[in-house]
Amino acid sequence: MPTPTDRVRSAYRRIAEADRPEVWIHLRPEQELAVEAKALEDRIASGADLPLAGTLVAVKDNIDVAGLPTTAACREFASTPDTTATAVRRLVDAGALVLGKTNLDQFATGLVGTRSPYGAVRNALDPERISGGSSAGSAVAVALGIADIGIGTDTAGSGRVPAALNGIVGLKPTVGLVPATGVVPAARPYDCVTVFAQDLATGREALAEMIGPDAGDAFSRDWPADVRLGTRSPARVAVPTAAGLEPLSEAERAAFHTAADTLRAAGVRTLEVDVAPLLAAARLLYDGALVAERYAAVGEFLEGGPESADPTVSGIIVPAAKIPAHELAADQHRLAEYRAEARGLLSGFDALLLPTTVGHPTLERVAADPVGENSRLGTYTNFVNLLDMAAVAVPAGEADGHAFGVSLVTGAFEDQVALDLAAVLTGEDPGEAVSEQGIELAVFGAHLRGQPLNHQLTDRGARFVEETETSAEYRMVALPTTPPKPGVLRVREGGGALRCEVWRISRAALGTFLVHLPAPMMLGSVTLADGRRVVGFGCEASAAEDAEDITGHGGWLAYLESSKD
Repeated sequence: MPTPTDRVRSAYRRIAEADRPEVWIHLRPEQELAVEAKALEDRIASGADLPLAGTLVAVKDNIDVAGLPTTAACREFASTPDTTATAVRRLVDAGALVLGKTNLDQFATGLVGTRSPYGAVRNALDPERISGGSSAGSAVAVALGIADIGIGTDTAGSGRVPAALNGIVGLKPTVGLVPATGVVPAARPYDCVTVFAQDLATGREALAEMIGPDAGDAFSRDWPADVRLGTRSPARVAVPTAAGLEPLSEAERAAFHTAADTLRAAGVRTLEVDVAPLLAAARLLYDGALVAERYAAVGEFLEGGPESADPTVSGIIVPAAKIPAHELAADQHRLAEYRAEARGLLSGFDALLLPTTVGHPTLERVAADPVGENSRLGTYTNFVNLLDMAAVAVPAGEADGHAFGVSLVTGAFEDQVALDLAAVLTGEDPGEAVSEQGIELAVFGAHLRGQPLNHQLTDRGARFVEETETSAEYRMVALPTTPPKPGVLRVREGGGALRCEVWRISRAALGTFLVHLPAPMMLGSVTLADGRRVVGFGCEASAAEDAEDITGHGGWLAYLESSKD
């Protein structure tokens, strides 16, 4: 296992080998990182809990890091903050080391990665092509193997398009789950702090540290009481009709269908839906009055005509000053209607599978048509934040000689569902949930995996945690119910340890269990073999009086197996 010092040395060797100076706006000296790495090692040796110890982070330069200039890729805008953005501070508190600040499309306006006075960021896999933006430098730093984590932002797709074009993973959480305190706004109600990584596990670990409300961000939010912590079984995923895939090339459509086949091979059910309303909503971000949000963010500054202002960026933002308030109000009403339509469209589905982007233009092609090429890249991404959705972008092979990617898109706060389904595509273990919300529930019989009532857990978004057993103070009986169930009781003597499964379920979902629980079943406290106390299924003592005692089998499944003999 490499030490933090080893990881720092490796990163700076890779920086020299890659020779991509355009990735960085401010790269910290290696010696500074070496000192911090040594301090981390001392803390680890003293027993400090640092889940991200030695993880190297590249931070998009519209996100504050204390002591480093924040430019948003505009020299005249630069200032040096005293405070680190909340999301980055949480990573540092968990042991991460900040390598530096990365290049971006100026003021996070663009999906190409070329709109910067610090140079166009070239693609990690093909330097003749764009990296994708606006979080260009952060994505490329990860794709080149320099940083473990890239921190970006996403308003129109900037945390997903660069992931697709560079063959890495991009996690775009529900708006507000990761605070945007210390982030230069682009369109504040729709801005997200995002994560790039080589794999889902690394990205998920970072995201879990960053999530949580912050009083400094008026848009920050916490998980709701009914948060879904897992997918239904079998999961149901919507896919576009043939018309919805028309923007793709033939090779891209084939790559998309291969990804859908991978889900189906894993038991996921898919059904075609018309995504036209979603794509129509996407056009509101730039073609409608919502672009006034970008003027509200940095419009007055750009009207001053700073020398390093990108002409395409200024051409988008400055004219938005003339948008009448009634047009903005009308588009906000239209957006609310689109949100309602999207909820209806995806009702009954766990997620929507989409191509992440369309094509992969060369630097030359983007220079010739900067607005048109940018618009094509946002075909499948622009609507996600507008409609209050979450998304995870993962690699999905190649098409037309370039990297191709797909995204799992879910409703607000169903981030974990997107992560779990994305893991099916990457072949990774789903791992632990990014949310620490929910209550642990021990189940003993018909709710176990593979048993007839397990769907009552998965339909409520519960997540399997582990197989384990209770302490040796329980009795199990076979109840004469339909379907058959065990009854579990705590006893003072004559008890034994019982096999069980622990699931994590939201507070609201557990409440519905309790409301609909049929007699003689009940919920109460159960002690596990390791001493933990969790909520668990039990039964009324009177129901066990005449029931068959099956404690000796050690669990329900063993009893069912013995009944076959």
